[in-house]
Amino acid sequence: MEHKSKKLENSQMEFTVTISPKDYQKHLETASQRISNRVAIKGFRKGKAPFDMVKKEMGEMKLMQEALEDIIQESFFQAVKLEKVDTIGMPEINVQKMAPDNDIVYTAKVALVPKVTLPKLDDIKIKRTVKKITDKDVDETIENLRKMQTKEVLKEGKATKDDKIVIDMNLFLDGVPIEGGQANDYGVHLSENQHIPGFNEALIDLQKDDEKEFDLPFPENYHSQQLAGNTGKFKVKVKDVFTKTLPEVDEAFAKALGQESVAKLRELIKENLSHEAEHKADEVAEIEMFETLIKASKFDEMPEVLVDAERKKMFYELRSDLEKHGVSIDQYLQDIKKSEKDLEADFKAKATDRAKASVLSREVALENKLEVSKEELDAEVKNLREYYKETPEYLENLKKPEVIDSIHNMLLNKKVVAFLADKLVDGKRHIHEEHSHGHAMAEEDHEDHTSHNH
Repeated sequence: MEHKSKKLENSQMEFTVTISPKDYQKHLETASQRISNRVAIKGFRKGKAPFDMVKKEMGEMKLMQEALEDIIQESFFQAVKLEKVDTIGMPEINVQKMAPDNDIVYTAKVALVPKVTLPKLDDIKIKRTVKKITDKDVDETIENLRKMQTKEVLKEGKATKDDKIVIDMNLFLDGVPIEGGQANDYGVHLSENQHIPGFNEALIDLQKDDEKEFDLPFPENYHSQQLAGNTGKFKVKVKDVFTKTLPEVDEAFAKALGQESVAKLRELIKENLSHEAEHKADEVAEIEMFETLIKASKFDEMPEVLVDAERKKMFYELRSDLEKHGVSIDQYLQDIKKSEKDLEADFKAKATDRAKASVLSREVALENKLEVSKEELDAEVKNLREYYKETPEYLENLKKPEVIDSIHNMLLNKKVVAFLADKLVDGKRHIHEEHSHGHAMAEEDHEDHTSHNH
């Protein structure tokens, strides 16, 4: 492997790395094994095809593409070590040349750790405030538990605002049926808000077999551009009306939830709410702790590569969260009338703060001689091997030096958060590590390394 490097503006460096075929051969062989495990090669059981047969069957270029990420990760890590520079964040990779039996050439633009001057920690105090749990809070939780056990019973007579009504519906615009505006057996909980104001109100007092036509204006910001700001005509027929019944808060209700009495249930709920309040106080105190430190510290200009990496992580986090709730990112962007680029631009200020938090954590560790011992690192790697024991790709990645380095940084960030919390936070029980800035960043980087082939 050969490399050249040059320093760029904004605390960045660019590497040009060249890897010869003899240096990347081992990665081709590893890639061949992965492909053999996934793809049936004629004449061989999965995972048993030799390298030459996989290369012949899949093609040399396919093999190189499979191995490329491993080749880049190892060679870039080596180049950084040789230059003895302190980098942060993931590099921006651009492959310049890649062909079978030829050198692979790529450039990697990476952020160097910018300088930061920390304030005097003794001058900073963060107040941790825990919400006091009252009987009203317990009552609200019990009410929510009752609603989760709601039963729907067919009802004779008119629908009220507390009922559920099942309808067949057709939607028209200027007398023309709207595509996707038809629904059969559509259930509407009349107490819940709809996207179209007035829709639920138009259904109140209807009963089984009733038919009704009514006009309603769609909001200007409605997700369908065809309907936004226009008035639609709704034709509905009532199929059924259901009344909702909630269980009484009695011994049977408590036992259904695993408690012997209502008193014991209330005691358990209060204990759980108090526990949640403690964790919430930890989260709020930690956020304030990092925000205060960032404002009181002096930073060199943040590398754009580092800020962009944080923006991309934020976008990925948003998309994952939306998908968990059954909403696509495209639908979300349409609803807020923004493009993906607009959203990433909106993230810039927060992404910059996240980048600063990462740099700040690193500096705190250096100044206060916080270190991760070999025993601690080995124990964490052992835990990860146990956790990923059913996933060969993960286990293979856990052998790589860059992944071990990432795990080391994650553990160090945990120590930084605990150190700062002990020093700065008053009235502290403990800081909940899952929500720490430093830990979160390290965790993301660690996931990037360990899961890239999964």
